[in-house]
Amino acid sequence: MYQHFNFREIKPEGWLRRQLEIQAAGLSGNLDKIWPDVRDSAWIGGSREGWERVPYWLDGFIPLAYLLDDADLIARADKYIDAILERQKPDGWICPCKDEECAGYDVWAFFLIGKVLALYCEFAEGTRYTRAFDGLYRAMKCLYEELQSGRITLAKWGKFRWYECMIPLAFIYDREPEEWIRELSQILEDEGEDYGKYTETWVRPLNKWTMYTHAVNLCMMLKYEAVTDRIRGKVPTDDNAEAYWKLLTKYNGTAVGTITGDECLSGIDSNRGTELCSVVELMYSCEVLYMLTGKRVWADRLEKAAFNALPATISDDMWTHQYDQQTNQIACKIFPGKTFFRTNSSSSHLFGLEPHFGCCTANFNQGWPKLALHTFLRGARGIHVAMLLPATLQTTIGGVGVKLTCETEYPFRHTATFKVKVDAPVRFALSIRLPAFAKQVTLCGKPVNARGHITLNRKWRGEETLTLTFSDTPHLVSRPYGLKVVEYGPLVFSLPIETEYRKREYERDGVVRKFPYCDYELLPHSEWRYGFAGKNFEVVEEIGDDIPFSSKAPRLTLRTKLSRADWEYADGYDSVADRAPKSNVALSAPEDATLYPYGCAKLRMTEMPLLHEKKQ
Repeated sequence: MYQHFNFREIKPEGWLRRQLEIQAAGLSGNLDKIWPDVRDSAWIGGSREGWERVPYWLDGFIPLAYLLDDADLIARADKYIDAILERQKPDGWICPCKDEECAGYDVWAFFLIGKVLALYCEFAEGTRYTRAFDGLYRAMKCLYEELQSGRITLAKWGKFRWYECMIPLAFIYDREPEEWIRELSQILEDEGEDYGKYTETWVRPLNKWTMYTHAVNLCMMLKYEAVTDRIRGKVPTDDNAEAYWKLLTKYNGTAVGTITGDECLSGIDSNRGTELCSVVELMYSCEVLYMLTGKRVWADRLEKAAFNALPATISDDMWTHQYDQQTNQIACKIFPGKTFFRTNSSSSHLFGLEPHFGCCTANFNQGWPKLALHTFLRGARGIHVAMLLPATLQTTIGGVGVKLTCETEYPFRHTATFKVKVDAPVRFALSIRLPAFAKQVTLCGKPVNARGHITLNRKWRGEETLTLTFSDTPHLVSRPYGLKVVEYGPLVFSLPIETEYRKREYERDGVVRKFPYCDYELLPHSEWRYGFAGKNFEVVEEIGDDIPFSSKAPRLTLRTKLSRADWEYADGYDSVADRAPKSNVALSAPEDATLYPYGCAKLRMTEMPLLHEKKQ
């Protein structure tokens, strides 16, 4: 349906650029300096982890560096790619292990480094591109020969993430359409796991760790059909993705468009955890599915996860993050006894360097950069604005230079200005995706009766400016157990809880946690037992500060009335709200309250009942 533009042609602007600058100044831009599993990785000749962590980090660090045009970041990305390619063996084997270990090596890392090299090639030029593409080609050809001969077989993570290899294979096939690539895709599918066999296990959560209920696997899996169809020359479909996602969210969905999984599927309770890796992998699957199928629902799902779940689980300065977030999150402190999470540890919801486990430390980096790269897509007749984000595209159409800039504060405001500048008259279609909620759409002040998107197919001359506006009304959406959540546009809103950050500095297993990448417990200092006292919400457009999803000064708030509710802690815990209050009867008169965007509230109540007065 759509294709990528040259990634070098897209640059972030406005709040999106600021978000990426914060990311570069935080963990993403410093992991190679402070974290042994990246700094001293076996991928570059060190002795630390030589499997998924460096590839995960590079998957976000590379686009971050180029989107910001940061020479230092680019040089450091080049250094890692060079070190990895220098260690590639003559037969193409690229992963860091001894020869005798290859047969038992979990080739999930093979798929992942393939994705990284393909991504790097999207930015690299000249000899850097040639060398990286050659390394990628030889690595995938080696994988083909090893699997075809039976010297290795898919197992463990590779067996459940086989479809991820379709990303680098498609990249190679577009440039070198050789039959072995399609043969490898078939081998991977034949040896890989079929998730359709496990759908009945998604219905009832268990305190049991399995690959087929692993939330990150499931968020990755959504794109398997579309990416496989593409490499086979078929029209990409999302039939299974749509059916699977509806089933997953029916029994494990959250108010912010994700699924629970702490670490495996955890049900629909608002106090259950959602792993950060699952958030960014869901985003990437939605990006791929929208690009390949053109179905708007995937872009809407992408927005909801990106503007709510992603910022909520990362600190304002992006130096710390959670492993698991909770929709109703009244405290983030270590459980003194048994963990509340189904299979994750009692510190999984702390903000820190690597709470519980380090995969999210490396993998969260892809979230914002890849979202930025999917702002503009190439359509058959021109440019498609897939995401309403502040960004600039500078490309050529029909040999003519074209510059398109989107100026917007969306999702905090419901307007966008597009500036089109062409070097010479040229005809092309400019299409703009409209969010599903958008009402009263106008373009340049005139009402537009558009279904899904606006398309302007014409000859463009000189410079033109287009202003898009649309509206929404804050409204309550039903959730399980009689609870409600308030939505406005793509944003979900929460009652913020006053928060004390308690710093924890220590060293464990050779990994130092010290400011600014120490651990933090978040302790509540205001009441959380509330429910909605009515259905009226006043939209307040705030000035905010220079942090887009600021926990101190949000750019958008809602004013409303709340009343106290008879709400207890989850049985056996003093820092987890029970899944629902004991009743929907108000315990107090309505009180004035200000709601924050979910992504701005680190401690919060999101799903709350609509309360009524006690009958006399």
